[in-house]
Amino acid sequence: MRMLVFFDLPVVTRAERRAYTVFRRFLINDGYDMLQFSVYARILNGHDAEEKHYQRLSANLPPEGSIRVLTVTEKQYAGMKLLVGLPLFQEKKVNSQQMLLF
Repeated sequence: MRMLVFFDLPVVTRAERRAYTVFRRFLINDGYDMLQFSVYARILNGHDAEEKHYQRLSANLPPEGSIRVLTVTEKQYAGMKLLVGLPLFQEKKVNSQQMLLF
């Protein structure tokens, strides 16, 4: 499974920019990879992991903005089509049948 996080956060004031930076760093440190600006995804190992990461995400929400979460299966994720641009390095080297280990 994959958990996708979509967010739109205000960055007008200094406090809003700080909240954006803290939230983005949380996502990166928690194992999310950036798909495109304000869209991050991570691999999950089932519904228990989905609930755990949903709770972690809820505990680290910024005070303002719009954040959405969508969980899809690997088959649904693999069916995503790239309409403009080139695949990222990770997308070229790893398909849905392989797993990254760090």
